[in-house]
Amino acid sequence: MDYRSPNFRSKNLFSQIFVINFLRFLKKAVSLHYRNAHYGNAHFDNLKKIYNMQFYNRERELENLAVIQEMSLSEGQMTVLVGRRRIGKTQLLLKSTETQPTLYFFVTRKAENMLCRDFVEEIQTKLNIPIGDYSSFGRLFEHLMILAKERPFNLIIDEFQDFSRINSAVFSEMQKYWDLHKKTSKINLLISGSIYSLMHKIFEDKKEPLFSRAGRIINLKAFDVSVLHEILADYNPDYNSEDLLALYTFTGGVAWYVELFMKHKAFTHKAMIRLMSSEDSPFLNEGKNLLIEEFGKDYTIYFSILECIARGLTTRGEIENHLGQIEIGGYLSRLEKDFSVIAQQRPIFAKPSSKQVRYNIDDNFIAFWFRFIYKYQNFIEAGSFALLEEVIRRDYSTFSGIMLERCFKAQYKESGRYTNLGRFWDRKGENEIDLIAVNELDRTVEFVEIKRNPARINLKELETKAAYFLQHTKECKGYTILYKGLSLEDIKSNRKIV
Repeated sequence: MDYRSPNFRSKNLFSQIFVINFLRFLKKAVSLHYRNAHYGNAHFDNLKKIYNMQFYNRERELENLAVIQEMSLSEGQMTVLVGRRRIGKTQLLLKSTETQPTLYFFVTRKAENMLCRDFVEEIQTKLNIPIGDYSSFGRLFEHLMILAKERPFNLIIDEFQDFSRINSAVFSEMQKYWDLHKKTSKINLLISGSIYSLMHKIFEDKKEPLFSRAGRIINLKAFDVSVLHEILADYNPDYNSEDLLALYTFTGGVAWYVELFMKHKAFTHKAMIRLMSSEDSPFLNEGKNLLIEEFGKDYTIYFSILECIARGLTTRGEIENHLGQIEIGGYLSRLEKDFSVIAQQRPIFAKPSSKQVRYNIDDNFIAFWFRFIYKYQNFIEAGSFALLEEVIRRDYSTFSGIMLERCFKAQYKESGRYTNLGRFWDRKGENEIDLIAVNELDRTVEFVEIKRNPARINLKELETKAAYFLQHTKECKGYTILYKGLSLEDIKSNRKIV
Protein backbone atom coordinates (compact mmCIF):
# COMPACT_ATOMS: atom_id res chain seq x y z
CA MET A 1 0.00 0.00 0.00
CA ASP A 2 1.19 3.51 -0.82
CA TYR A 3 1.62 5.24 2.52
CA ARG A 4 0.50 8.53 0.87
CA SER A 5 -2.93 7.14 -0.15
CA PRO A 6 -6.17 8.32 1.56
CA ASN A 7 -6.77 4.86 3.00
CA PHE A 8 -3.37 4.83 4.60
CA ARG A 9 -3.76 8.38 5.97
CA SER A 10 -6.98 7.40 7.67
CA LYS A 11 -5.21 4.87 9.89
CA ASN A 12 -3.80 5.45 13.30
CA LEU A 13 -1.38 8.40 13.35
CA PHE A 14 1.23 6.55 15.36
CA SER A 15 1.24 3.67 12.88
CA GLN A 16 1.79 6.15 10.05
CA ILE A 17 4.74 7.73 11.79
CA PHE A 18 6.27 4.37 12.57
CA VAL A 19 6.00 3.06 9.01
CA ILE A 20 7.22 6.30 7.43
CA ASN A 21 10.25 6.40 9.71
CA PHE A 22 10.93 2.73 9.05
CA LEU A 23 10.84 3.26 5.28
CA ARG A 24 13.17 6.23 5.61
CA PHE A 25 15.53 4.11 7.69
CA LEU A 26 15.39 1.29 5.14
CA LYS A 27 16.11 3.64 2.27
CA LYS A 28 19.09 5.13 4.09
CA ALA A 29 20.39 1.71 5.13
CA VAL A 30 20.19 0.35 1.56
CA SER A 31 21.92 3.48 0.24
CA LEU A 32 24.75 3.18 2.72
CA HIS A 33 25.04 -0.57 2.09
CA TYR A 34 25.47 0.15 -1.62
CA ARG A 35 28.12 2.77 -0.89
CA ASN A 36 29.93 0.34 1.37
CA ALA A 37 30.05 -2.26 -1.40
CA HIS A 38 31.05 0.33 -4.00
CA TYR A 39 33.89 1.97 -2.08
CA GLY A 40 35.18 -1.11 -0.33
CA ASN A 41 34.58 0.84 2.91
CA ALA A 42 32.56 3.99 2.61
CA HIS A 43 32.02 2.90 5.37
CA PHE A 44 30.67 0.14 7.60
CA ASP A 45 30.80 2.59 10.50
CA ASN A 46 28.40 4.88 8.60
CA LEU A 47 25.85 2.07 8.36
CA LYS A 48 26.32 1.22 12.02
CA LYS A 49 25.58 4.81 13.00
CA ILE A 50 21.96 4.40 11.93
CA TYR A 51 21.17 1.73 14.46
CA ASN A 52 24.12 1.47 16.84
CA MET A 53 23.86 1.99 20.54
CA GLN A 54 23.60 5.47 21.99
CA PHE A 55 26.67 7.68 21.48
CA TYR A 56 28.33 7.62 24.89
CA ASN A 57 30.91 9.91 26.44
CA ARG A 58 33.46 11.85 24.36
CA GLU A 59 32.10 15.25 25.43
CA ARG A 60 35.58 16.68 25.94
CA GLU A 61 36.82 15.42 22.57
CA LEU A 62 33.71 16.78 20.82
CA GLU A 63 34.24 20.18 22.44
CA ASN A 64 37.88 20.25 21.30
CA LEU A 65 36.95 19.25 17.76
CA ALA A 66 34.25 21.95 17.67
CA VAL A 67 36.84 24.59 18.64
CA ILE A 68 39.21 23.33 15.94
CA GLN A 69 36.42 23.42 13.36
CA GLU A 70 35.70 27.04 14.26
CA MET A 71 39.40 27.90 13.91
CA SER A 72 39.43 26.33 10.43
CA LEU A 73 37.05 29.02 9.20
CA SER A 74 39.96 31.47 9.48
CA GLU A 75 42.92 29.23 8.63
CA GLY A 76 43.41 25.60 7.64
CA GLN A 77 43.65 23.16 10.55
CA MET A 78 45.26 19.73 10.58
CA THR A 79 44.27 17.45 13.47
CA VAL A 80 45.50 13.89 13.97
CA LEU A 81 43.42 11.33 15.88
CA VAL A 82 45.25 8.17 16.92
CA GLY A 83 44.12 5.20 18.94
CA ARG A 84 43.92 1.45 18.81
CA ARG A 85 41.52 -0.16 16.36
CA ARG A 86 37.92 -0.43 17.59
CA ILE A 87 38.26 2.52 19.97
CA GLY A 88 35.70 4.65 18.09
CA LYS A 89 37.83 7.13 16.11
CA THR A 90 35.71 7.05 12.96
CA GLN A 91 32.42 7.45 14.77
CA LEU A 92 33.81 10.33 16.85
CA LEU A 93 34.92 12.23 13.73
CA LEU A 94 31.63 11.57 11.94
CA LYS A 95 29.69 12.67 15.02
CA SER A 96 31.71 15.88 15.36
CA THR A 97 31.07 16.85 11.71
CA GLU A 98 27.54 15.54 11.18
CA THR A 99 25.98 19.00 10.74
CA GLN A 100 28.67 20.40 8.42
CA PRO A 101 29.86 19.79 4.84
CA THR A 102 32.21 16.83 5.20
CA LEU A 103 34.20 14.61 2.86
CA TYR A 104 35.10 11.15 4.15
CA PHE A 105 38.07 9.38 2.53
CA PHE A 106 38.91 5.84 3.63
CA VAL A 107 42.38 4.72 2.51
CA THR A 108 41.90 1.19 1.20
CA ARG A 109 44.84 -0.77 -0.13
CA LYS A 110 44.39 -0.35 -3.85
CA ALA A 111 46.20 1.45 -6.65
CA GLU A 112 46.47 5.22 -6.17
CA ASN A 113 44.52 6.03 -9.33
CA MET A 114 41.64 3.78 -8.20
CA LEU A 115 41.68 5.37 -4.77
CA CYS A 116 41.53 8.82 -6.36
CA ARG A 117 38.57 7.69 -8.45
CA ASP A 118 36.69 6.80 -5.25
CA PHE A 119 37.62 10.11 -3.65
CA VAL A 120 36.54 12.12 -6.72
CA GLU A 121 33.12 10.45 -6.59
CA GLU A 122 32.83 11.33 -2.88
CA ILE A 123 33.71 14.97 -3.65
CA GLN A 124 31.24 15.26 -6.52
CA THR A 125 28.47 13.65 -4.44
CA LYS A 126 29.01 15.62 -1.25
CA LEU A 127 29.98 19.02 -2.68
CA ASN A 128 27.91 18.71 -5.85
CA ILE A 129 30.64 20.07 -8.13
CA PRO A 130 32.57 18.57 -11.05
CA ILE A 131 36.23 18.17 -10.14
CA GLY A 132 37.75 16.25 -13.05
CA ASP A 133 39.84 13.09 -13.08
CA TYR A 134 42.92 12.51 -10.92
CA SER A 135 45.48 9.74 -10.61
CA SER A 136 47.66 11.54 -8.04
CA PHE A 137 46.35 12.08 -4.51
CA GLY A 138 48.80 14.92 -4.01
CA ARG A 139 47.30 16.91 -6.89
CA LEU A 140 43.78 16.07 -5.73
CA PHE A 141 44.66 17.31 -2.26
CA GLU A 142 46.00 20.56 -3.74
CA HIS A 143 42.70 21.05 -5.60
CA LEU A 144 40.80 20.60 -2.31
CA MET A 145 43.06 23.07 -0.49
CA ILE A 146 42.33 25.67 -3.19
CA LEU A 147 38.62 24.86 -3.28
CA ALA A 148 38.37 25.39 0.51
CA LYS A 149 39.54 29.00 0.13
CA GLU A 150 36.06 29.87 -1.06
CA ARG A 151 34.05 27.00 0.39
CA PRO A 152 34.90 25.75 3.91
CA PHE A 153 34.48 22.03 4.59
CA ASN A 154 35.82 19.16 6.69
CA LEU A 155 38.02 16.47 5.16
CA ILE A 156 38.33 13.20 7.10
CA ILE A 157 41.07 10.82 5.96
CA ASP A 158 40.73 7.46 7.73
CA GLU A 159 43.49 4.83 8.09
CA PHE A 160 45.90 7.49 6.84
CA GLN A 161 49.00 5.40 7.56
CA ASP A 162 48.09 3.05 4.70
CA PHE A 163 49.27 5.67 2.19
CA SER A 164 52.75 4.38 3.07
CA ARG A 165 51.83 1.10 1.36
CA ILE A 166 50.31 2.80 -1.69
CA ASN A 167 52.68 5.70 -2.38
CA SER A 168 54.88 7.09 0.41
CA ALA A 169 55.48 10.23 -1.70
CA VAL A 170 51.94 11.30 -0.74
CA PHE A 171 53.26 12.62 2.59
CA SER A 172 55.79 14.94 0.91
CA GLU A 173 53.20 16.13 -1.60
CA MET A 174 50.72 16.90 1.16
CA GLN A 175 53.37 18.82 3.10
CA LYS A 176 54.13 20.91 0.03
CA TYR A 177 50.52 21.88 -0.66
CA TRP A 178 49.66 22.29 3.01
CA ASP A 179 52.50 24.76 3.51
CA LEU A 180 51.53 26.64 0.33
CA HIS A 181 47.81 27.03 1.04
CA LYS A 182 47.21 26.58 4.79
CA LYS A 183 47.04 30.29 5.61
CA THR A 184 44.30 31.03 3.08
CA SER A 185 42.45 27.71 2.91
CA LYS A 186 39.47 27.10 5.21
CA ILE A 187 39.82 23.35 5.33
CA ASN A 188 39.41 21.33 8.51
CA LEU A 189 41.64 18.32 7.87
CA LEU A 190 40.95 15.44 10.27
CA ILE A 191 43.38 12.54 9.96
CA SER A 192 42.78 9.21 11.68
CA GLY A 193 45.06 6.21 12.02
CA SER A 194 45.15 2.93 13.93
CA ILE A 195 48.72 1.67 13.63
CA TYR A 196 50.39 3.64 16.39
CA SER A 197 53.98 3.04 15.29
CA LEU A 198 53.36 4.34 11.75
CA MET A 199 51.28 7.32 12.85
CA HIS A 200 53.95 8.25 15.38
CA LYS A 201 56.61 8.08 12.68
CA ILE A 202 54.60 10.09 10.13
CA PHE A 203 53.77 13.02 12.43
CA GLU A 204 56.36 12.98 15.24
CA ASP A 205 59.60 11.89 13.57
CA LYS A 206 61.71 14.95 12.74
CA LYS A 207 62.87 13.31 9.52
CA GLU A 208 59.36 12.96 8.12
CA PRO A 209 57.76 15.64 5.86
CA LEU A 210 54.59 16.02 7.98
CA PHE A 211 56.49 16.50 11.22
CA SER A 212 55.04 19.43 13.24
CA ARG A 213 52.31 20.07 10.64
CA ALA A 214 49.47 18.83 12.86
CA GLY A 215 48.09 21.52 15.12
CA ARG A 216 46.90 18.90 17.56
CA ILE A 217 47.43 15.16 18.03
CA ILE A 218 44.60 13.53 20.00
CA ASN A 219 45.18 10.08 21.50
CA LEU A 220 41.70 8.62 21.90
CA LYS A 221 41.39 6.48 25.03
CA ALA A 222 38.97 3.77 26.04
CA PHE A 223 35.82 4.48 28.06
CA ASP A 224 36.30 5.15 31.77
CA VAL A 225 34.81 2.75 34.30
CA SER A 226 32.02 5.25 35.04
CA VAL A 227 30.93 5.08 31.39
CA LEU A 228 30.81 1.27 31.54
CA HIS A 229 28.56 1.68 34.61
CA GLU A 230 26.26 3.92 32.56
CA ILE A 231 26.14 1.63 29.51
CA LEU A 232 25.48 -1.53 31.48
CA ALA A 233 22.80 0.19 33.56
CA ASP A 234 21.04 1.34 30.37
CA TYR A 235 21.00 -2.15 28.87
CA ASN A 236 20.59 -4.21 32.04
CA PRO A 237 19.43 -2.25 35.10
CA ASP A 238 19.71 -5.42 37.22
CA TYR A 239 23.41 -5.97 36.51
CA ASN A 240 25.64 -6.96 39.42
CA SER A 241 29.26 -6.29 40.34
CA GLU A 242 30.46 -9.44 38.59
CA ASP A 243 28.87 -8.30 35.33
CA LEU A 244 30.52 -4.88 35.53
CA LEU A 245 33.92 -6.40 36.30
CA ALA A 246 33.54 -8.80 33.36
CA LEU A 247 32.68 -5.96 30.97
CA TYR A 248 35.77 -4.08 32.14
CA THR A 249 37.95 -7.22 32.12
CA PHE A 250 37.05 -8.25 28.58
CA THR A 251 36.78 -4.85 26.89
CA GLY A 252 38.90 -2.42 28.89
CA GLY A 253 36.36 0.16 27.75
CA VAL A 254 37.03 -0.29 24.00
CA ALA A 255 33.85 0.91 22.31
CA TRP A 256 33.47 -1.77 19.64
CA TYR A 257 33.80 -4.65 22.10
CA VAL A 258 31.29 -3.06 24.46
CA GLU A 259 28.91 -2.59 21.54
CA LEU A 260 29.27 -6.24 20.51
CA PHE A 261 28.29 -7.44 23.97
CA MET A 262 25.31 -5.10 24.11
CA LYS A 263 24.07 -6.02 20.63
CA HIS A 264 24.30 -9.73 21.44
CA LYS A 265 22.51 -9.14 24.75
CA ALA A 266 25.52 -10.50 26.62
CA PHE A 267 24.87 -8.46 29.75
CA THR A 268 26.11 -10.97 32.36
CA HIS A 269 29.61 -12.33 32.87
CA LYS A 270 28.46 -15.85 31.91
CA ALA A 271 26.86 -14.60 28.70
CA MET A 272 30.00 -12.63 27.86
CA ILE A 273 32.21 -15.70 28.27
CA ARG A 274 29.79 -17.76 26.16
CA LEU A 275 29.88 -15.18 23.36
CA MET A 276 33.67 -14.88 23.38
CA SER A 277 34.20 -18.64 23.20
CA SER A 278 31.51 -19.50 20.63
CA GLU A 279 32.46 -20.92 17.25
CA ASP A 280 31.47 -17.82 15.27
CA SER A 281 32.76 -15.34 17.86
CA PRO A 282 34.29 -12.17 16.38
CA PHE A 283 36.70 -12.17 19.31
CA LEU A 284 38.58 -15.36 18.39
CA ASN A 285 40.73 -13.85 15.62
CA GLU A 286 40.72 -10.32 16.98
CA GLY A 287 44.19 -10.47 18.56
CA LYS A 288 45.77 -11.58 15.30
CA ASN A 289 43.84 -9.01 13.31
CA LEU A 290 45.01 -6.24 15.63
CA LEU A 291 48.67 -7.10 15.99
CA ILE A 292 50.13 -9.12 13.11
CA GLU A 293 50.10 -6.10 10.81
CA GLU A 294 51.74 -3.96 13.51
CA PHE A 295 54.47 -6.49 14.34
CA GLY A 296 55.37 -7.60 10.82
CA LYS A 297 57.52 -10.65 10.14
CA ASP A 298 58.71 -10.95 13.78
CA TYR A 299 55.17 -11.31 15.10
CA THR A 300 55.78 -14.86 16.42
CA ILE A 301 58.44 -13.61 18.87
CA TYR A 302 56.24 -10.72 19.98
CA PHE A 303 53.31 -13.11 20.44
CA SER A 304 55.43 -15.47 22.55
CA ILE A 305 56.52 -12.60 24.81
CA LEU A 306 52.95 -11.39 25.23
CA GLU A 307 51.74 -14.90 26.03
CA CYS A 308 54.38 -15.12 28.78
CA ILE A 309 53.29 -11.81 30.30
CA ALA A 310 49.63 -12.81 30.13
CA ARG A 311 50.48 -16.00 32.05
CA GLY A 312 52.12 -14.04 34.86
CA LEU A 313 55.80 -14.11 33.79
CA THR A 314 56.33 -10.38 34.19
CA THR A 315 60.11 -9.89 34.56
CA ARG A 316 62.60 -9.97 31.72
CA GLY A 317 64.45 -12.86 33.36
CA GLU A 318 61.31 -14.96 33.72
CA ILE A 319 60.35 -14.39 30.09
CA GLU A 320 63.83 -15.15 28.74
CA ASN A 321 64.06 -18.33 30.80
CA HIS A 322 60.71 -19.52 29.52
CA LEU A 323 61.65 -18.78 25.90
CA GLY A 324 65.01 -20.55 26.14
CA GLN A 325 67.31 -17.62 26.89
CA ILE A 326 66.34 -15.64 23.78
CA GLU A 327 67.56 -12.03 24.02
CA ILE A 328 64.35 -10.00 24.21
CA GLY A 329 65.52 -6.53 25.31
CA GLY A 330 64.89 -4.95 21.91
CA TYR A 331 61.52 -6.62 21.53
CA LEU A 332 60.38 -5.43 24.96
CA SER A 333 61.48 -1.90 24.13
CA ARG A 334 59.54 -1.85 20.86
CA LEU A 335 56.45 -3.40 22.46
CA GLU A 336 56.50 -0.55 24.95
CA LYS A 337 57.70 2.47 22.97
CA ASP A 338 56.72 1.75 19.37
CA PHE A 339 53.56 -0.32 19.75
CA SER A 340 52.28 0.81 23.18
CA VAL A 341 51.12 -2.73 23.95
CA ILE A 342 53.01 -3.24 27.22
CA ALA A 343 54.10 -0.95 30.04
CA GLN A 344 56.80 -1.11 32.67
CA GLN A 345 55.79 -1.17 36.30
CA ARG A 346 58.08 -0.14 39.13
CA PRO A 347 57.27 0.22 42.82
CA ILE A 348 55.78 3.61 43.58
CA PHE A 349 58.51 6.25 44.16
CA ALA A 350 61.19 3.95 42.69
CA LYS A 351 63.83 5.69 40.59
CA PRO A 352 63.46 5.44 36.80
CA SER A 353 66.77 3.55 36.77
CA SER A 354 65.48 0.94 39.24
CA LYS A 355 65.76 -2.64 38.01
CA GLN A 356 62.66 -3.67 39.96
CA VAL A 357 60.76 -3.78 36.67
CA ARG A 358 57.68 -5.81 35.89
CA TYR A 359 55.91 -5.78 32.53
CA ASN A 360 52.18 -5.87 32.02
CA ILE A 361 49.90 -5.81 28.97
CA ASP A 362 48.16 -2.44 29.09
CA ASP A 363 45.16 -3.48 26.99
CA ASN A 364 42.63 -5.65 28.84
CA PHE A 365 41.33 -7.42 25.77
CA ILE A 366 44.80 -8.24 24.46
CA ALA A 367 45.76 -9.57 27.91
CA PHE A 368 42.65 -11.78 27.86
CA TRP A 369 43.25 -12.91 24.27
CA PHE A 370 46.80 -14.07 24.96
CA ARG A 371 45.85 -15.65 28.28
CA PHE A 372 42.98 -17.73 26.88
CA ILE A 373 42.51 -17.58 23.09
CA TYR A 374 46.11 -17.70 21.87
CA LYS A 375 47.20 -20.14 24.59
CA TYR A 376 44.38 -22.57 23.76
CA GLN A 377 44.47 -22.14 19.99
CA ASN A 378 44.57 -25.93 19.64
CA PHE A 379 41.10 -26.11 21.24
CA ILE A 380 39.77 -23.77 18.56
CA GLU A 381 41.42 -25.70 15.72
CA ALA A 382 39.93 -28.93 17.09
CA GLY A 383 36.48 -27.32 17.30
CA SER A 384 36.39 -27.77 21.08
CA PHE A 385 34.59 -24.53 21.83
CA ALA A 386 32.76 -25.94 24.83
CA LEU A 387 36.10 -26.89 26.37
CA LEU A 388 37.44 -23.40 25.69
CA GLU A 389 34.44 -21.92 27.50
CA GLU A 390 35.03 -24.33 30.39
CA VAL A 391 38.68 -23.26 30.73
CA ILE A 392 37.78 -19.58 30.68
CA ARG A 393 35.12 -20.13 33.36
CA ARG A 394 37.58 -22.17 35.45
CA ASP A 395 40.32 -19.53 35.44
CA TYR A 396 38.13 -16.46 35.23
CA SER A 397 38.18 -15.61 38.95
CA THR A 398 41.99 -15.56 39.05
CA PHE A 399 42.32 -13.50 35.87
CA SER A 400 39.54 -11.08 36.81
CA GLY A 401 41.10 -10.66 40.26
CA ILE A 402 44.11 -9.04 38.58
CA MET A 403 41.76 -6.89 36.51
CA LEU A 404 39.87 -5.90 39.66
CA GLU A 405 43.06 -4.23 40.93
CA ARG A 406 43.40 -2.45 37.59
CA CYS A 407 39.76 -1.39 37.71
CA PHE A 408 40.03 0.17 41.17
CA LYS A 409 43.21 1.98 40.19
CA ALA A 410 41.35 3.37 37.16
CA GLN A 411 38.54 4.54 39.44
CA TYR A 412 41.01 6.23 41.77
CA LYS A 413 42.59 7.95 38.78
CA GLU A 414 39.18 8.96 37.46
CA SER A 415 38.32 10.62 40.79
CA GLY A 416 41.12 13.19 40.22
CA ARG A 417 41.88 13.33 43.96
CA TYR A 418 45.38 11.82 43.96
CA THR A 419 48.78 13.03 42.79
CA ASN A 420 50.41 9.60 42.61
CA LEU A 421 49.06 6.07 42.26
CA GLY A 422 51.00 2.84 42.20
CA ARG A 423 51.86 -0.53 43.70
CA PHE A 424 54.72 -1.60 45.94
CA TRP A 425 56.92 -4.65 46.37
CA ASP A 426 60.39 -5.02 47.86
CA ARG A 427 63.54 -6.29 46.17
CA LYS A 428 62.60 -9.88 46.96
CA GLY A 429 59.16 -9.42 45.45
CA GLU A 430 57.58 -9.52 48.90
CA ASN A 431 55.60 -7.05 51.04
CA GLU A 432 53.32 -6.40 48.08
CA ILE A 433 50.71 -3.68 48.40
CA ASP A 434 47.99 -3.68 45.75
CA LEU A 435 47.47 0.08 45.60
CA ILE A 436 48.99 3.14 47.22
CA ALA A 437 47.17 6.43 46.62
CA VAL A 438 49.00 9.64 47.54
CA ASN A 439 47.75 13.22 47.76
CA GLU A 440 50.79 15.46 48.15
CA LEU A 441 48.64 18.58 48.64
CA ASP A 442 46.74 17.44 51.72
CA ARG A 443 49.59 15.09 52.73
CA THR A 444 47.61 11.87 52.91
CA VAL A 445 48.48 8.35 51.79
CA GLU A 446 46.04 5.45 51.42
CA PHE A 447 47.19 1.85 51.55
CA VAL A 448 44.66 -0.38 49.79
CA GLU A 449 44.27 -4.15 49.73
CA ILE A 450 42.10 -5.47 46.89
CA LYS A 451 40.51 -8.91 46.88
CA ARG A 452 37.53 -10.37 45.01
CA ASN A 453 36.33 -11.94 48.26
CA PRO A 454 35.99 -9.40 51.11
CA ALA A 455 36.60 -12.19 53.65
CA ARG A 456 40.19 -12.44 52.42
CA ILE A 457 41.03 -8.80 53.17
CA ASN A 458 43.49 -8.61 56.07
CA LEU A 459 44.02 -5.02 57.23
CA LYS A 460 46.44 -6.05 60.00
CA GLU A 461 48.73 -7.60 57.42
CA LEU A 462 48.29 -4.49 55.25
CA GLU A 463 49.41 -2.30 58.17
CA THR A 464 52.55 -4.44 58.57
CA LYS A 465 53.39 -4.07 54.88
CA ALA A 466 52.69 -0.33 55.03
CA ALA A 467 55.05 0.03 58.01
CA TYR A 468 57.79 -1.63 55.94
CA PHE A 469 57.05 0.75 53.05
CA LEU A 470 57.17 3.84 55.26
CA GLN A 471 60.39 2.66 56.86
CA HIS A 472 62.09 2.39 53.46
CA THR A 473 60.48 5.39 51.75
CA LYS A 474 61.05 9.04 52.60
CA GLU A 475 58.33 10.59 50.45
CA CYS A 476 55.40 10.02 52.83
CA LYS A 477 56.98 11.04 56.13
CA GLY A 478 54.47 12.91 58.29
CA TYR A 479 51.50 12.07 56.06
CA THR A 480 48.09 11.11 57.41
CA ILE A 481 47.76 7.36 56.87
CA LEU A 482 44.60 5.54 55.83
CA TYR A 483 44.06 1.80 55.41
CA LYS A 484 41.35 0.44 53.18
CA GLY A 485 40.06 -2.86 51.85
CA LEU A 486 38.21 -3.06 48.54
CA SER A 487 36.43 -6.09 47.11
CA LEU A 488 34.20 -7.04 44.21
CA GLU A 489 31.25 -5.78 46.24
CA ASP A 490 32.59 -2.22 46.05
CA ILE A 491 33.04 -1.97 42.28
CA LYS A 492 29.55 -0.61 41.56
CA SER A 493 29.94 2.26 44.02
CA ASN A 494 32.66 4.87 44.43
CA ARG A 495 31.67 5.49 48.03
CA LYS A 496 34.96 4.05 49.36
CA ILE A 497 37.04 6.00 46.86
CA VAL A 498 35.58 9.52 46.83
